[in-house]
Amino acid sequence: MEQVVLLAEDGSAIGVEDKAVVHHADTPLHLAFSSYVFDSAGRIVLTRRALHKKTFPGVWTNTCCGHPLPDEDMAQAVLRRLRDELGMTCSEPELLLPRFRYRAEMGGVVENEMCPVFRVVCDDEPVPNPAEVDSAERVPWAEFARSVLDGTREISPWAKLQVAELVKLGPDPLAWPVADRAGLPSAVRLGSPLQ
Repeated sequence: MEQVVLLAEDGSAIGVEDKAVVHHADTPLHLAFSSYVFDSAGRIVLTRRALHKKTFPGVWTNTCCGHPLPDEDMAQAVLRRLRDELGMTCSEPELLLPRFRYRAEMGGVVENEMCPVFRVVCDDEPVPNPAEVDSAERVPWAEFARSVLDGTREISPWAKLQVAELVKLGPDPLAWPVADRAGLPSAVRLGSPLQ
């Protein structure tokens, strides 16, 4: 049974809970991550969540989200989920937004996460795992960001908030600066390859 790390308001770990039961109308604060995969041309891989998922089914979002396992390095968790959800073998996730946090609700199910955001540069073609991802597409970053911010593109609530923060880093996603790890919740384990 896959478990997620439960958090106190200060970002410290206070326990674990089975992933299958943690999401409900009063979801406790827990640890997660979001990743944005760009190809070498600066196009982002967007994904549509599988229609049968408990949280936000059928919603378009950033490339991949997930939860690190207890004691799992977060960079390795990003790579694990990219392999599992999209069959992509990538390397070197780079930290962009260490302090990102959000709460969102759909159909009575709440997400409540401290959710650091990572960039991954990878030219692998996504092969969606239908258990997790309905479909995927590549879109130029500037076009994507503009359509999210002007409200013409429907996107997950967390991705909408993240895009608003990411555009502040500059117009070229491949040139965004890597963030200081000091801003991460204390429950995050982050070693290689980001040292």
